[in-house]
Amino acid sequence: MAQGFGASFQQVQWIVLAYLLAITTLIVSAGRLGDIIGRRRLLLAGIALFTLASILCGLAPSLSLLIAARALQGLGAGVMMTLALAFVGETVPKERTGSAMGLLGTMSAVGTALGPSLGGVLIAGLGWRSIFLLMALIGGLNVLFAYRCLPEPQQKAKSSANSFDSLGTLLLGLTLGAYALAMTVGHGHFDRFNAALLGAAVLGLCLFVLAEARVASPLIRLTAFRDSVLSASLATNVLVATVITTTLLVPPFYLAHTLGLNAVAVGLVMSTGTVVSVLTGIPAGRIVDRFGTTSIVTFGLIQMAAGALALSVLPMMFGVVGYVVGVAIMAPGYQLFQAANNTAVMMNVSNDQRGVISGMLNLSRNLGLITGASVMGALFALAAGASDITAADPQAIATGMKITFLVDAALMVVALAIAVANHAFNTSKADQSASAGR
Repeated sequence: MAQGFGASFQQVQWIVLAYLLAITTLIVSAGRLGDIIGRRRLLLAGIALFTLASILCGLAPSLSLLIAARALQGLGAGVMMTLALAFVGETVPKERTGSAMGLLGTMSAVGTALGPSLGGVLIAGLGWRSIFLLMALIGGLNVLFAYRCLPEPQQKAKSSANSFDSLGTLLLGLTLGAYALAMTVGHGHFDRFNAALLGAAVLGLCLFVLAEARVASPLIRLTAFRDSVLSASLATNVLVATVITTTLLVPPFYLAHTLGLNAVAVGLVMSTGTVVSVLTGIPAGRIVDRFGTTSIVTFGLIQMAAGALALSVLPMMFGVVGYVVGVAIMAPGYQLFQAANNTAVMMNVSNDQRGVISGMLNLSRNLGLITGASVMGALFALAAGASDITAADPQAIATGMKITFLVDAALMVVALAIAVANHAFNTSKADQSASAGR
């Protein structure tokens, strides 16, 4: 794309940033809007918008128009991400929620696997525009499937309690946009501009909380955070997404610069995690249905901590084999956590809040991915002792990878502590309620 438009890397990067910003800033609002006007209707509109934007991307005559079309595509993608998760409660029995979450995890992994490989083939054979035109074709099929297969909404009376919180939506969008830019602009180098954006995000968050406390129908009910299950799930989701970002960001440098693998070999080795995720997503969901969410969240976090620890040690000892073993430990733990965590939150959510809660889950994941890409990327460069990681010494890159994954293991221990403390709190509360009843 940089060659095609005669643009710099920094300019072309906005093709990615525009999409990411659009999803992040409006993902919660999309969920709330779905709760109000109907999730089926909004999901169809979201898929249609994604499809139209994909056509515009494929036909864009200039970089600026491509970036604008990518922002529209991100809006449609945000609706799809949020409402797909929200629809689980309407389309499957409660006792099979875990299996449905596991299936979503598998489909996500399949998409992750096909994206780079299929994209590479299309770019080589037909050019980059063919990627977006293929997305448009798939989007059109999705509109048809969604229209024919999704259940019709139940009719419900309108009330002022279902009004849309425009002020809250604006404040949250600006806040999240400022935070996302603070974390992504500068490629890990934090300067005054980043600090100003981060300060604007903090101010925006304060204004958002004040606004939500005053409106009759808030975008996010602040009382929802009194639910320890929701608060703990969102916190652990951010930490897990931060760690997952590291597995995508750091290993390619180690495999290429320290182990000396070529680009094709790096791609094949990196696909190990995706393959394992595809194979373990559905079984993870079934395990959640059988054993419950609490124990599986705990086990998944323990397994992820073990995987991060393995990735900090084994590749330095056994090379590619050590990396594959570490990923084979990490990926199933991630699928177990995702299926159990999403089930724990979504299983008992009331119908009028399912969309916004789904949006909050997806938002927490996005914030973790954004933060991880910035913070963990900066940590990796700092641990390797190089401002330009591509020019670092092979041994320095190995040291940077070791330290970064050790920090990841520590983050998983923190997430595990949050999960265990939440379980202990809820157990104590249940015991107190039982004692009061007697």
